[in-house]
Amino acid sequence: MFKTPHFLSQKGAITLLLAAILAGPSAAQDGDLELDADFAAAPAAAPGGAPVGSVGGMGDINLYPRRIVIDRRQRIATVGLYNRSISGGDYEITVMDMIMTPDGRVVPLDRLPEGTTTDRLQPASAMLRYSPRRVTLAGNEAQTIRIMARPAAELPDGEYRAHFSVVAIPPPQDEGLTIDEAAGGEAAAEGRIGVVIRPRFGITIPVIVRVGETTLDVGLQAEGLVEIDGQQRLALVITRSGTRSAYGDIEVSLAGMEEPIGVVRGIGVYPEVDSRRVTIPLTNGFDPARLRPGMVLTITYTDDDVSPGAVFATQNFIVP
Repeated sequence: MFKTPHFLSQKGAITLLLAAILAGPSAAQDGDLELDADFAAAPAAAPGGAPVGSVGGMGDINLYPRRIVIDRRQRIATVGLYNRSISGGDYEITVMDMIMTPDGRVVPLDRLPEGTTTDRLQPASAMLRYSPRRVTLAGNEAQTIRIMARPAAELPDGEYRAHFSVVAIPPPQDEGLTIDEAAGGEAAAEGRIGVVIRPRFGITIPVIVRVGETTLDVGLQAEGLVEIDGQQRLALVITRSGTRSAYGDIEVSLAGMEEPIGVVRGIGVYPEVDSRRVTIPLTNGFDPARLRPGMVLTITYTDDDVSPGAVFATQNFIVP
């Protein structure tokens, strides 16, 4: 996500709107879809702060929960959209398909890194219905968005995924020039053309649809200690096989320490990749300079999805 500087003209401006989302740009959507009347009647906006566990990005948007899982027991889910600023705003809501790369990035399909294919991706956007698609919120107001999954009856068992995105819409500008006006008018001749780049901040969370029975097997492979930006970290690889994603928390423990010396929460590995590399900062109330050769670090990856608290995998690493 980024925020760009402003370049102003003396009297006029060309306004370029750039969309910046947590994991990539918003995708264009088709026209409104037919929804059941009861489903489409989403609750009106209401006062309310973002609850504990919500996820926020740049700008003033929070979403709760951090991720959505829909299965055969529950085909309708809700997302809380929270405007945590004191000013009102307009927000555009979309659903798009994205893919995970082995380094843990989640990118939109129109910006695939070189060598990345979608062969193993199982997109869910076509089976999702949601309402509303645009909301206006006053400062410190909240809005509930409903999402419903309609998987086809013949769909094979497995996990399908899309990404729910909310983007803040900048207010319209009263003063300025269109591109055509600027290119052919007096402003161009007098050298008075400038540019105002207004960022559109947003945030994206996954929407996971599980059909039938799914399987998962997870492993850990410690690679070694690395220093990134002056911070000591433990590099490791999470391996995954089966038909569903892994999602949970990683802790690094050292014998004799009451608390883990490294913790990262909410680490996911999606079904389109067999492994994901991560680095765990060893700074949870611990000075990494205390590490000595022969010390044993224990890495634990714990489920926070299907069976919260269950251990996916453990691995020991001996400090060289």
